[in-house]
Amino acid sequence: MKAAGQNQKMARRRGARRFYGHGLPGVDPERLAGTLIVIEGADGSGRSTQLDLLVEWLENRGHATAQVGLKRSTLVSEELQRAQQGNILSRTTLSLFYATDFADQLENSILPALKAGFVVLADRYIYTLMARDMVRGMDEAWLRNLYGLALEPDVVFYLHVPPAELVQRTFAKNATLDYWESGMDLGLSRDMFDSFMKYQTAMQKTFRSLQASYGFTIVDGLRPAEVINAELRKKIGTVLAGK
Repeated sequence: MKAAGQNQKMARRRGARRFYGHGLPGVDPERLAGTLIVIEGADGSGRSTQLDLLVEWLENRGHATAQVGLKRSTLVSEELQRAQQGNILSRTTLSLFYATDFADQLENSILPALKAGFVVLADRYIYTLMARDMVRGMDEAWLRNLYGLALEPDVVFYLHVPPAELVQRTFAKNATLDYWESGMDLGLSRDMFDSFMKYQTAMQKTFRSLQASYGFTIVDGLRPAEVINAELRKKIGTVLAGK
């Protein structure tokens, strides 16, 4: 009876699983038994801390985990890193680089792990990629079609931290701000600090517009890490229970 109940819960979860659009050929989302959890947020929002805490919590509960994130594809990650260092990429080239990176990880890391029943934790997902491109003026409909291959996660959290706090956290770790995370390619300001504030403000506004469409959970990232993690664990526990 216990096994039957677990199978029923799994069937309910699998039945709701879908791709956002066209998906990948030959992949049946209902056969993916694992769980996909996404943590979104700007650099300095606490994503890494939350992911580390979640991995420890999940593995202590007996779940096998796998982690993915931006620029981790074996296909293009090194090329993307080198291209960004020159600060000369056009917005379309940068977008397609990241889309290729994501597609490679989806096919070769995310889907196989889900098929094997793993809990996959993604350090950012298509939402960051779409928000970056939208802030740079790219067509939202084109982006939705581009990322129609993406699998809909079981749960998505966006760690919201105001730009002024992000600056403080960044300078606590690094001597300078990042060129791309400051939106310097957009010509918002010659001053990197000013550009960072404007770019991150625009990113947060865009994330809120995406939240209205994709329905992810916005989390107050100013609270202590353990308080945030308790909130995430509660919601993830509900997902894992099949409710």
